[in-house]
This record gives sequence, C-alpha cells and structure tokens, in this order.
Amino acid sequence: MRIISLNLNGIRSAVRKGVLDWLRTQEASVVCLQELKAQAKDIVPSVCEPDDLGGYFHYAERPGYSGVGLYCSKAPDQIIEGLGIPDIDSEGRYIEARFGNLSVVSVYIPSGSSSPERLAIKFSFMERFIEPLHKLISSGREVIVCGDWNVAHKQIDLKNWRSNQKNSGFLPEEREWFSGVIDKLGYIDVFRTLNQEPEQYTWWSNRGQSWAKNVGWRLDYQVATPGIASLARRAEIYKAQRFSDHAPLIIDYDYAI
Repeated sequence: MRIISLNLNGIRSAVRKGVLDWLRTQEASVVCLQELKAQAKDIVPSVCEPDDLGGYFHYAERPGYSGVGLYCSKAPDQIIEGLGIPDIDSEGRYIEARFGNLSVVSVYIPSGSSSPERLAIKFSFMERFIEPLHKLISSGREVIVCGDWNVAHKQIDLKNWRSNQKNSGFLPEEREWFSGVIDKLGYIDVFRTLNQEPEQYTWWSNRGQSWAKNVGWRLDYQVATPGIASLARRAEIYKAQRFSDHAPLIIDYDYAI
C-alpha cells in the first residue's frame, strides 16, 4: 500500500504543473491532498482526477482557500468530512476515508505565520484536534494521519532552526504540542522510523533561493498508530519535479486495503 501526502498550494496550479501525470505512475492506494484552493465547481473529474483514482473532497467555504481531499484507488467504506466543529469545518481542514479497520486522514493544520489572529486560530485548532486524535487512536482502528501539520517538530526538521525559534512553525508551544501527539497519545512519526538523516524537508519558501539551497522545513507528515507504522517499508520525499512549494511525501506499507 502506497500512501502519498501533498500540499498542492492550489489543485488547478498543480495540475498545470503535471501532478496528475506523475500520480498516474505512482500506483498509490491513497493520495492525501491539502490546500485545494478550489470549490466543487472547479474540480471537474476529467481535469482534476487521475485515471483509476476516485476523488473525495472537503472544501472551504471561502473561495480559493484551504480545502482537503483524497484520491483513492479503491472506494472507501466510509468518508467522513470535517470534525463536526463549525469554524474548523468551514475552512475545509479534515477528511477521513475508512477501509475496513484502517482510517486514512488528510488534515491541513492552519498556518500561524501571517498574523497574531491566525496564530491564535492555529493554537485553537491544535487544542481542539487532540480529542479527535485521541478518539482515533483509542478506537482500535489502524490510523494514518497525513498532511501539512505546519510544525517542524525538532531542530533536525528545518535548516535555520536557531533564527526561527520565535516564528510560527517552530515555536516552543507548537513543538511541545506535536511532542504530545507522539509521546502522550502514542502516534508514530512514520518517516523518522525509516529516515533519521538531516536536511529532509518538504516545504521551501518562495523567497530567496530556498529550494536551490535546500533551506527548507519538514512540515508534512504521516503520523500513524503503532501497528500500521511498524509495517512501513520505504519513505521518500519526491523532489525530481515541483508541483507546489511542498514536495510529495511517499510511504509504502506492507499492508493491503
């Protein structure tokens, strides 16, 4: 089973950059998408869905903003859109597909970098997201939560950690919260079970020459329950092509849906 997570920074932009052609070569079971920046009327199946992958989407109410989705090679038993929290769901930040005893989630945690108001919204999201994460891991189901978490967890997870300690994405409170997801709730950062190397980033600023110099952040994760995490066999951050300011995170699991 291959799971891919990718923040598209606009699905129509990513399609123009060839993301669907690339996905057709990947034989993915599930592709978790974030930041669609589109509404239902914009996502025409013939244009925005790869062959043999059915699309499921949770849109933001605000046009051209946020939104998450899933491409699935097999029809899920159930799709859950949103968390049942109106202000979060209005921004289109959570979608879950259930296949038997497995849940695959695409989540897009807010960025807090644009203003103090958005940082407060991010902290509010994180505080309220703990309960759904707890329910998932306590359900007895295997769970993979994919997406743009907008947090670099540890110093190894961004290039310039010293100068970013007061910036959203690497604030002590954000990192402590992420540690709680791992250490208290019991989720596994799957990529780090397979790759402990430095300079493994999934996002690069468009300013300067961040991409060329690999001055990046690891903001995209597959965070999983221990059982399914133990079946991860291969992880890759795909950088041969650019579809977005994020790179696809690909993990293969010894598991079939």
